Amino acid sequence: MAFRVVLTVFGLSVIVLVGWMMIQLLVTAMPAIQRFGAAFLWTSRWDPVHNVFGALTFAYGTVASSLLALILAVPVSLGVAIFLAEIAPVGVSTVLSFVIELLASIPSVILGLWGIFVMAPFLRNVVEPALQAVLGWLPLFSGPMYGIGLLAGGMILAIMLLPIVSSVSREVLRAVPLSQREAAYALGATRWEVIHRAVLPYARTGIIGAVILGLGRALGETLAVTMVIGNRPQITTSLFQPAYTIAAALANEFSEATTGIYISALIELAAVLFVISLIVNAIARWLVWRVGATPTAMSGA
Repeated sequence: MAFRVVLTVFGLSVIVLVGWMMIQLLVTAMPAIQRFGAAFLWTSRWDPVHNVFGALTFAYGTVASSLLALILAVPVSLGVAIFLAEIAPVGVSTVLSFVIELLASIPSVILGLWGIFVMAPFLRNVVEPALQAVLGWLPLFSGPMYGIGLLAGGMILAIMLLPIVSSVSREVLRAVPLSQREAAYALGATRWEVIHRAVLPYARTGIIGAVILGLGRALGETLAVTMVIGNRPQITTSLFQPAYTIAAALANEFSEATTGIYISALIELAAVLFVISLIVNAIARWLVWRVGATPTAMSGA
């Protein structure tokens, strides 16, 4: 009985801690909330000199860089997960899984430095000119090429998401019952047909959860993105132009905030990011949990 009570207290303490953090953020951000209201979310002007603040440019940079990272990382991650779970021999799968997990342990500052000195020059001199030569008629690939910008931020995030999405997806694929594969083989399916028609549909919900879990990581990443995205509060359709994320703004500007309303606006930015991250991670955990549901529930998903 005592053990159950202790565990219950520990479990509830996590909920209390999250709630307390949210309350503290809202209390500290209240001056900005009262002054700017809901317009804070869709105002693009960020002017500390005149104490006018809006979150739109930062929200745009956060969402755009995260979605770009997903577009780049998810196909590769899913391919890696399928190879490790369904195709690779046990020895190869073990070694490659270890290497992929090592990638997740690289400090973000190291990835940021690599992005500045290796990836950004490569983008500026090779990738961006090629994209503009072929697709320059699209607004996404127009304008001057700096190497540092939204494309660089999305690519560095994609590298950081790859081990997360691939590892979770691999475990989800391994959780698919062997009977699913055996039934497909018994009907004369090839290996690709088994993966495509039997394994992936069964694991669909868990894979989506892995992707959303990666999205939650991308939304909150700070240092590496700050070093390569350009940190210019603007909304532009070109991937070559600098942008700004909420996390980068908090990291760069908090030490420079000298007025109460400035600090309050930054805290409100943090509260917005906090809520988004909580929602995204909650959805991801729920979807991954559904992998453990019964086959009937999964087939009806």
